Amino acid sequence: MRPVSDVVPHAGHLTRPERWAALGTRGATVWFTGLSGAGKSTLAAAVEQRLVEGGRGAYRLDGDNLRTGLNADLGFSAEARLENIRRAAEVALLFADAGVVALVALISPYAEARLRARELHQRAAVPFVEVYLATSIEECARRDPKGLYARASAGNLVAFTGVDDPYEPPTAPDLVVPGNSSLQTSVDRVLETLDRVTFGIDPMRHTS
Repeated sequence: MRPVSDVVPHAGHLTRPERWAALGTRGATVWFTGLSGAGKSTLAAAVEQRLVEGGRGAYRLDGDNLRTGLNADLGFSAEARLENIRRAAEVALLFADAGVVALVALISPYAEARLRARELHQRAAVPFVEVYLATSIEECARRDPKGLYARASAGNLVAFTGVDDPYEPPTAPDLVVPGNSSLQTSVDRVLETLDRVTFGIDPMRHTS
């Protein structure tokens, strides 16, 4: 096996500011976290649609989609979940560096792993927005779109987040989306937060 010291990043001919200026956009990562069934994928898809229809490049990195390809080799142990999040964060950073808004929809149950994702972007000076979908476990279990809570409660699914595996809620997310929020309102709030973090735009200054 070749040592890591033999691997040297190769710089291109464009700086990030030059790339973003030529494209007329700014990349960023929006990280949606919450329990299974909280609405992460639904909200991320709606935000993606709004961004693209508005002329801004965006791409959704959904947890289940990643696990059918890039992360198909990973299970659901704590170590595998950490690696799942690490890979998603690295890919999101590549998208964001290219000038695209990466929309990551993962349960990402561990605070440490989410912090690592944020710090990865901070070191690269790329905007990072953490969105916490604060849908209660009771509501998620009521929705149960994949039937996972029913299987976990019956003992047919082990290490399920929120039932017999922990979920550590964010303590200081950039945005909290209550479980009873409408999709339209949630999309608006995500886009407002993205503009504030990415461009320094305060929507309240434009309403007076």
